[in-house]
Amino acid sequence: MSTDSWPHLVARFRDVLSARPLDHCERAWVGARLRNPAEVRLFWAQPVPDQRHGYTAAAFVAARYPRRPDLIRAALLHDIGKRHAPLGVVGRSVGSLARKLGLRLGGRIALYLDHGVVGAAELEAAGAEPLVVDYTRHHHGRRPVTVPVDDWSELNRADAARPKAVAPDPPSNTITPP
Repeated sequence: MSTDSWPHLVARFRDVLSARPLDHCERAWVGARLRNPAEVRLFWAQPVPDQRHGYTAAAFVAARYPRRPDLIRAALLHDIGKRHAPLGVVGRSVGSLARKLGLRLGGRIALYLDHGVVGAAELEAAGAEPLVVDYTRHHHGRRPVTVPVDDWSELNRADAARPKAVAPDPPSNTITPP
């Protein structure tokens, strides 16, 4: 299912409304997969629904590609730019509908629609690897040549995943959130 399809948008609306904070094990799992304090800060600065979505996407990838920490981080961090556009579920829905209809709106909605570019700049400054930066920048657009086709497909499947994936027990080398 495309991340811009109507069924996906309706499902994400429900997911945002029902998002619950990550529990202790989920938080430790996330911390073990982020590479540095800057990535940790960026992840935990997100609203709870975006943390839950990033976790769900990353757990989806980890279940299929546990030896691809770059893919897991790309899934975890791809929406970090959304936090700069403080919109509730209705504002986000308006923004998603505007994107689907090809409309350009201003203010916080425009910032919300540009969250990939905003987040990619932050991740680049945080030292994230190119795959993480490039997927974040382009995940609502066309695949850049820097992201392999198989990686792009997996990350898009993960972005559309529903919050039901469960991560394994976290390893002991975790970075805890601030």
